[in-house]
Amino acid sequence: MKLTVPTMLTLLRILLIPVLVLVFYLPYKWTNFAAAFIFAFASITDWLDGWIARRYNQFSAFGAFLDPVADKLMVAIALLLTVQKHPTVWMALWAAVIIGREIAVSALREWMAELGQRATVKVASIGKFKTIVQMVALVCLLYQEPLYGLNVFLIGEWLLAAAALLTLWSGFAYLRAAWPALREDARS
Repeated sequence: MKLTVPTMLTLLRILLIPVLVLVFYLPYKWTNFAAAFIFAFASITDWLDGWIARRYNQFSAFGAFLDPVADKLMVAIALLLTVQKHPTVWMALWAAVIIGREIAVSALREWMAELGQRATVKVASIGKFKTIVQMVALVCLLYQEPLYGLNVFLIGEWLLAAAALLTLWSGFAYLRAAWPALREDARS
C-alpha cells in the first residue's frame, strides 16, 4: 500500500474523529470553538486531499476506498454529537435523512460496482453542493454561540435542513442514474 499525501490527509481526518468527540465533551468555554475548528479543518482536508490527488495524480485504490469512509464517519459523528446535545425531532430527522442517504448511496454504489457499472453513480455537482452546505451547517451547529449578533446555531439548523433536502435530491439523482441498470438486472 502506497501512502500518498491525499491518503495521509484522509487518515488524519479519521484520527481527528476521537479528538472531535473528546473536545466536544470537555467542560470548558472554548470547546464549542475548538470542536467547530476541528470539524472545519477536517472538512478542508477533505477538499484538499481531492485537489492534491487530481493536481499531482496521486491516486491510490486504498485512498479511493478510504476517502468516502472518512467523510461519512466524520459527518455521522458530528451529526450524532449535535443531536445528542440538541435532541429535537427536527434535528434527529435531518440527521437520520443524511445518514440514511449515505448508507443507501454507499450500498447502491457497491451494487452498481458488482454490475460493472460503478461509473453510473459517480459524484454529481448536486452532491458536491450538498456536501458544502452540510459542512457549513455542522460547523455552525458545533460552534453554536452567537457571533457578531448572528444566531449561528439557528443558521446551522436552517442549513442542516437545506442539506437534508439536498441530500434527498442528490440521492434521488443517484437512484435515477442507476435505475436503467437496476431494471435490467431485475429482468435477468
